[in-house]
Amino acid sequence: MKLDIIREQLPDYAKDLKLNLSSLLNDQTLTEQQRWGAFLATALASRNAALIAAVSADAAEKLTPEAAKATKAAASIMAMNNIYYRFVHLASHPDYAKLPAQLRMNIIGNPGVERVDFELWSLAVSAINGCGKCIDAHDQVLRKAGVSHQAIQQAVRIASVVHAIAATLDGEESLAA
Repeated sequence: MKLDIIREQLPDYAKDLKLNLSSLLNDQTLTEQQRWGAFLATALASRNAALIAAVSADAAEKLTPEAAKATKAAASIMAMNNIYYRFVHLASHPDYAKLPAQLRMNIIGNPGVERVDFELWSLAVSAINGCGKCIDAHDQVLRKAGVSHQAIQQAVRIASVVHAIAATLDGEESLAA
């Protein structure tokens, strides 16, 4: 497993990240597709090349090609939506919320996997990108579909640990330069 290599590269001060990663990889709260999709989408959102490569290699053994494509699509579309809707949410002028986004988002309506899985990955990426409006929207869809609070929390736990690992690896690389 390539993530084992990443785990070993983490410095001693990041022992909690190592332990949390192991726990999340073995947790059964999410389906295997949901879990590995969350890992891949959040690794992409976290933008660390080594982490993306490791998660992608491991996820390739767990996800169908369709699920891998949908996971990447969730990270991609949320990279756009999180910026736009965070702006709409944070802008002090209320007229922005009344304007149509005029951004293509067709993948959300037809992601190629179960809608719940795509929404879960989109929520996890939105947590990394800090878009409260998107978090609320995806959370509402997931809860309406009967997804448990524990499953939603698990996707965000994955996002938080993956993002922290990426930040730690980036920081260590900068210190070494």
